[in-house]
Amino acid sequence: MGSTTQAVESTGRAPRILSGRTVWLSALVLAVLVFAVDQGTKYLVVTQMHLGERITVIDGLLWWYSIRNSGAAFSMGENVTWIFTLVMVAAAIVVLYLLRRTRSLAWTLSLGGLLGGICGNLFDRLFREPGFGSGHVVDFISVPNFAIFNVADSAICVCMALVVLLNFMGLNLDGTKAPQESASKKAKTPKNEEADGENADA
Repeated sequence: MGSTTQAVESTGRAPRILSGRTVWLSALVLAVLVFAVDQGTKYLVVTQMHLGERITVIDGLLWWYSIRNSGAAFSMGENVTWIFTLVMVAAAIVVLYLLRRTRSLAWTLSLGGLLGGICGNLFDRLFREPGFGSGHVVDFISVPNFAIFNVADSAICVCMALVVLLNFMGLNLDGTKAPQESASKKAKTPKNEEADGENADA
């Protein structure tokens, strides 16, 4: 109640607060959508392209390049696959925990997309060759001067950027905004207090 009152005072309007059911439904729908697109595109790559095959989509800008990645996003840490599997499981648990506290639409969509991306790559880790927990992720999106990635990687990066932005904007998980001290309410410095005292004496 207090945080809502502060938000009304600082913004002039009450924040839009979602119900827990709406949060879960919206987040899970988006997560499933991201997961489906990610796994659908990977299925096409695995079934329609040879490993190492490269197809030009936009000459000089975009290619489909079929590879398998044993590391993290963008091919990092290829020799410690199982560690990234555990990290992704932990990340999914953290996202689910945060969704329990979320009542903001922006946070719901950001966390839902993030969950979908995490689950997309985690599915590869768990169920693709060479074995459970150490499976290689299917990567295929290739652009100049950048690592080869997939839809899940893109969703993770975009949603993490949104999380950073929401924190920077001061938007709390519950949909309220962190109170910002107005110029008229700023704490007085010792110098200002001394000046006020002199004015009072005068």
